[in-house]
Amino acid sequence: MRQIPVDTNAAQVMAAGPAEPKVNRQTGEVQTDRETGAKLVTVNVMFALEGNAPEILTVTVPDTGVTGELTMGTPVALTGLVARPWENEFNGQKRSGIAFRAVAVTSLAAGASKPKAA
Repeated sequence: MRQIPVDTNAAQVMAAGPAEPKVNRQTGEVQTDRETGAKLVTVNVMFALEGNAPEILTVTVPDTGVTGELTMGTPVALTGLVARPWENEFNGQKRSGIAFRAVAVTSLAAGASKPKAA
């Protein structure tokens, strides 16, 4: 499958909420990475380039790749972000889009890597 690397250096990227398990709609099971077996999660992020309207992207990432607390507006870094065009046909209707996948989503909030005080 064709993968297109996405350069995020010129963008402002913020979490639009917490990571959520990526669930197979047909079976109800949490999806796993085919290569590593890690459970997958999705993170909605606001992706904004100067001069363009911000977009909300849903990024799939292994649950082990989510670092720090992700809440609405948390600045994040997306490591290894790629775009994958897709197309399918169901009941005679063609659908297409772009899926986004990253190796990691890391919170850039101050103190995100520090352990919380007890």
